[in-house]
Amino acid sequence: MYTRLSRLTKTGALVFLLGAGLALLQPALALTSDQKQPIKIEADRGELDNTRDVTVYTGHVIVTQGSIRITGRKMTIHYNKKNEIEVLVVEGDPATYRQLPDSSKVYDEAQAKRMEYRKQENLMTLIGNARVKQEKGSLSGDRIEYDSAHSRVKAISEPAAKGAKPGDKGRIQIIIPPPSK
Repeated sequence: MYTRLSRLTKTGALVFLLGAGLALLQPALALTSDQKQPIKIEADRGELDNTRDVTVYTGHVIVTQGSIRITGRKMTIHYNKKNEIEVLVVEGDPATYRQLPDSSKVYDEAQAKRMEYRKQENLMTLIGNARVKQEKGSLSGDRIEYDSAHSRVKAISEPAAKGAKPGDKGRIQIIIPPPSK
């Protein structure tokens, strides 16, 4: 029982890291009160496999913690032998994320077919029709990688089809609004 409760607590910490890792376009802190809020996970089914060190939630998965909300059809959490979280994966059509930064009244939002967070590398990867939208800009591509340890963002798209126009699949897109007066 302790192992299961311990894993649920660690799931909460990783949910907060997932949210914090998605602040891709500008330095924005999540509501400082989010990490002090309870984590609520809803799903049609949950399964803990201690032999494989994996927890899987399936069926309209909704994770909330304060202003953080993550949705998908499946969330998988992989642990190492020390019972520490290694990888969190959220899959959906699309998987979504939103969080309210301290300095804003507008939610940061992200979506992709698959969101992966690799804790050891501090690497957040959005795969498949990836989009990130913040109050001061947006970024989209087939794949967006955010290396929080080195503050690096990489947006990648599949090669554009012959004759593709700006905005067509195969190109990344960054939108930066003009400065407000």
